[in-house]
Amino acid sequence: MILATSDGQEICIVDYDFDFDMGDTNDFQITASYASWIPEIAIGDLIYIPGTEIGGIIKNISSATNTGNIYLKGYTWRGYLSKRIIRPPNGSDYYIANGELNNIIRSLVSIPNFVVPSINTGISVNYQFERYCSVLDGIEKMLRTVGYRLDIQYVQSGSGGFVQVQAVKAGLFGDSIEYSQDSMIDFNSSDDQMGVNHLICLGKGELKDRIVVDLYADKDGNISQTKTISGINEIVDTFENSGAELETLIETGTNRLQEYLSKKSFTVTIKKTSTELFVGDVVTGQDYITGNKVTKPIIDKIVKRANGVISRDYKIEGES
Repeated sequence: MILATSDGQEICIVDYDFDFDMGDTNDFQITASYASWIPEIAIGDLIYIPGTEIGGIIKNISSATNTGNIYLKGYTWRGYLSKRIIRPPNGSDYYIANGELNNIIRSLVSIPNFVVPSINTGISVNYQFERYCSVLDGIEKMLRTVGYRLDIQYVQSGSGGFVQVQAVKAGLFGDSIEYSQDSMIDFNSSDDQMGVNHLICLGKGELKDRIVVDLYADKDGNISQTKTISGINEIVDTFENSGAELETLIETGTNRLQEYLSKKSFTVTIKKTSTELFVGDVVTGQDYITGNKVTKPIIDKIVKRANGVISRDYKIEGES
């Protein structure tokens, strides 16, 4: 890793253990012993590995005499995008973007030293962002609709370097690379079909005047007010939100039913792989014994260095 001043001028190379989370908490911690401490380090300094997403700005320096360590903490580059909000324009219900992917990203990313290259992906969208979502969440969801992901890396240059942010096509690791028991892995798989698919939502009012909404999930997990599963396979439960009007009741009831749905999960520990994955790539895991198969995007990547050994942990999108 390289340590640089707040304006990007290199100070030195550092050889510390680190833990960078890109996709979930979007922060980092670097651990330095008292004996290896570099006194030039200051809050506001940059720390990064050139050409990768591993990096951020030091915003917290703390020490612990019981461990003999000093800890550096801050947001990753992705973290700064998560701390910017997309607001609907005045007089509008939603922020709607229309155009080429990188042009849209450029219009949303207004952070000093963050640069979107003038590369035309050839992909245009007309996309309605959720109200007051983060720039990170909004961009990632937009890109996912067209099979793209957000690529972030620190580009080193003589003028001090910059954070490059752009849309790139997401990797699809399923047909060509499928993680199974043939791939030198350990895994746990589960196909749980005991979930609720009909939720009776009870809102504001008393007795016969109470607001009641029936929400249904289909076999693919889509939620609506249309019933598609019946007979022995219909599993019913209730949900109370006693002060809710109709619109709020539907929203909160939908969120609750999503928690109750039948679920597939696939947890993998890959013992050996030559492929590096990125947040937004889509992977498939399959258990050939039971037939359980899950295809999901990567939503979190944790890169750690401990005692000179680097490890990578990936998390796929939550249960489906």
